[in-house]
Amino acid sequence: MKNTFKKVIVKILTWESKLILARYHPKIIAITGSVGKTSTKDAIYSVISEFYRVRKSDKSFNSEIGLPLTILGVKNGWSNPFIWTENILRGLFLILWKNRYPEWLILEIGAGKPGDIKGVAPWLKPDVVVLTRFPDVPVHVEFFGTTERIIEEKLALAYALKKNGVLVVNHDDARVFNSHQDVKRRTVSFGVNDHATYKALYPKILIHEGTEENPSGLTFKLAHNGNTFPVHMPHIIGQSHMYSGLAALAVANEIGCDILTSIEALKQYQTPRGRLTMIEGINKSIIIDDTYNASPVAVESALVVLETTPSKRKIAVLGDMLELGKRTEEAHNAVGHQVANIADILVLVGPRTKFIKDGARAEKFKEKDIYMFDSSVTAGKFLSGIVEEGDVILLKGSQGVRLERAVEAIMANPEDAGMLLCRQEKEWKNR
Repeated sequence: MKNTFKKVIVKILTWESKLILARYHPKIIAITGSVGKTSTKDAIYSVISEFYRVRKSDKSFNSEIGLPLTILGVKNGWSNPFIWTENILRGLFLILWKNRYPEWLILEIGAGKPGDIKGVAPWLKPDVVVLTRFPDVPVHVEFFGTTERIIEEKLALAYALKKNGVLVVNHDDARVFNSHQDVKRRTVSFGVNDHATYKALYPKILIHEGTEENPSGLTFKLAHNGNTFPVHMPHIIGQSHMYSGLAALAVANEIGCDILTSIEALKQYQTPRGRLTMIEGINKSIIIDDTYNASPVAVESALVVLETTPSKRKIAVLGDMLELGKRTEEAHNAVGHQVANIADILVLVGPRTKFIKDGARAEKFKEKDIYMFDSSVTAGKFLSGIVEEGDVILLKGSQGVRLERAVEAIMANPEDAGMLLCRQEKEWKNR
């Protein structure tokens, strides 16, 4: 009954969404990939909202139901039929009575199962498509069978581009960049590759408060069309977010926004909750909260951030990476090999992390510095007893592991959890 109700709601809201797009004709920026969708969406919003009336996907609303919710501008009704009824009525109101509607929609489009993108791409007909990155072992691979099928699903969005649209691709990912040869649309690229249309030079990260000459956060030079511009993202500590900033500046410039104003607007960008967010920890420690979700390539990127962060000790708290199917053991083992050369203490949560332990031990990581737990709550209690001044603690795991609970246990100001951590809504807290 519950699934039937959901299917009916999705059909109604999707029908309303199509009519709303036909009535208001907003321009659409669609972002897809296996890594970096949400951060790229938020960075683009930070810049484009300086020039236009804009709406973005809320949180990670990138599913079959999240997309219509964004187009209608309504909230998730979860299991409340009254909220869903109100959402449907709001959609009808937008269709029947002309309202002030966004000029641009920035939509994050994900694929949890086959058909998720192929089903919506034809009626979305985006003006801009951004492709972030296609890793070797993406999340959800167990539902598709192969990485190639996931890539094919995501590329459906690029094929749906309007004829005068622009494809914005990550030049540092060969499969992403090469996709433009088949799409046959105007294409620009971003990355550190020498041939990227929008190229980053000299990236640098400073953790602690800096000065005007030596600012904290992420800095790099943007090289484009023979010119070089200094870029500062003061709230950012992960170089992976440099790609989000590059994509945002590329999109803005391609749709006619002033590049200097765009660079200034990018300073307002902050990482979404649970995505390489820096939080003050107990005993004057630093928490790198990357607990929103995890895939092999995302864990790899997060560990690089931990490696490059100055600290007394580095503590890696890693949870299961889910939905990897037959690649589960291999992917977790590879993480173990990488983390062994970075962390001083390894805290593991979930049954699949035994393969991380195996990889770390193969690199001669000391057994006495590995701690394994069944739940994030228990791991949090353990961490609260060992964290010392000067420690940097990275927490990273799939959504189902709920490592944000461990973050809350070691926050200097746990009363701020509702503002700083992911999955703090009542519906999530009750799970």
